[in-house]
Formats: sequence, C-alpha cells, structure tokens
Amino acid sequence: MKRTARHIAHTARRKAGTVTVPGISGREKAYAYLRDTVIADPAMLGRFVNEQAVADSIGVSRTPIREALLLLAAEDLVQLIPKKGAYVAPLSGREVSELMDLRSVLESHAARVVLAQDRAPVAEMRRLVEEQARVSGPGQAARFIELDHHFHMALVRTAGNSILTRTYEGLRARQVRCGITAVFRSSGRQDSVMKEHRAIADALEAGAADAVADAIQTHLDATRSALLASGAAGAEPFGFGPAAGGPPV
Repeated sequence: MKRTARHIAHTARRKAGTVTVPGISGREKAYAYLRDTVIADPAMLGRFVNEQAVADSIGVSRTPIREALLLLAAEDLVQLIPKKGAYVAPLSGREVSELMDLRSVLESHAARVVLAQDRAPVAEMRRLVEEQARVSGPGQAARFIELDHHFHMALVRTAGNSILTRTYEGLRARQVRCGITAVFRSSGRQDSVMKEHRAIADALEAGAADAVADAIQTHLDATRSALLASGAAGAEPFGFGPAAGGPPV
C-alpha cells in the first residue's frame, strides 16, 4: 500500500516538474501541488513536508513553498511546528465526521435545488462513474478519487449558487485525502463507491429528492465507516505515523 502511495506521489511530482502553466505564480503552483498531491497522499499523514524536495519537484525556490504552506496552515491542512516545519497531521475521527456532515448538508441541498429546477446533471454524473470504472484498481486511486470529486461537484455546481460552490470546493483537499485513504485502507471500497454513485444518479433521474438525500447519506456514511474502521475511532488521530522508507517529502 505505502509503495503504491509513494508511486502516485512520485508520478505527480514528475508531471508537475515538466508542465508549465502560463500566468501561474510560483506560490499558486506550490499551493496547488502541495494541496492536491503532497497532503492528499496517505503516505504523508504523520510526516513533515520536505520543502526543498517539493521546490525541486516543481521548479521553484523555497520562498513560494513557504508562502503556500502558510496558506495551507490557515486552512488547517498542515500544522507549522517551530524549528521543524510543516506537519501533515493524521486525520481524526471527529474531523472525518464533521466533514461528512457538512458534505451531506451541501450536497442534499444542491440536489433539491437542481430537481426543483429540472436540471439534474444525471448524464454527466453517469459518465463520471463510467470513467471511474475504467480506472479502478489501487494504482489508479488518485485518479479515481479525482473523478469522485468531479462527480459530487457536478451536482453542487449545477445548483447555480456560487457561494455554495466555493464553499464545497474549499473542502476538496480534505475530501480527496479522505477518499484516497479510504480506497487504500478498505478492500473493495472502489466498487462500493461506484455502486453508491449509481444509486445517487438513479434517484436524481427518478426526481425523488428524499431518495437522493438518502443515497447521498448512505454514501457518506459508508466512507466515514471505511475510514474509522481503518484506524482509531472517536476523536483520536488515525495514527498512520511516518511512512516507512525514504525521507519525508
């Protein structure tokens, strides 16, 4: 498992170092890479970020890395420890539960809005589930969870509320970290996710708001259970600890 997680991070680092996006500042590039690749990697839970390694990976100096880490710390995605650096804290049972509760509220509200307006994005959501089916497997966990985020975001975005969309997008890093961790730590979770996604799409197509809310809640409860079953329950950290082998990145 850990080897696969490190492989995903290595592949993303290699790609990040070879792709230049015009108009993106070093801080923005560092922020996106740290948020979407480094702290989303289950192998990073309980480890410190190696600023120089990240800077080398994406071709910037350490200054934008530190600026990006300050932004991530303000979002409680890393902890800045004096004389040690940025620490990627293990998730706690309470954090997971609170995240799932908030997602349930936002997604269920979005579902009621799109059904009332008769514009549920069923076709797009079904397409994303089929894409997930083509990338299932432990080596594709990061891509699988990226599609998972797009699936849920399609529903939220279609509601047409920009504040709702920005609020939901702000949960992305936590959502991705939870999703990848659940896939790594729970056997068969990918198949279950696709089944749960299809149930959400089916309920949307049927126009049944209560059924959609129930399907969303079932999906989020399953993710919560998979995460809590993989580590300590309650308010204690999951305690993955430092990943074995290699320096922290």
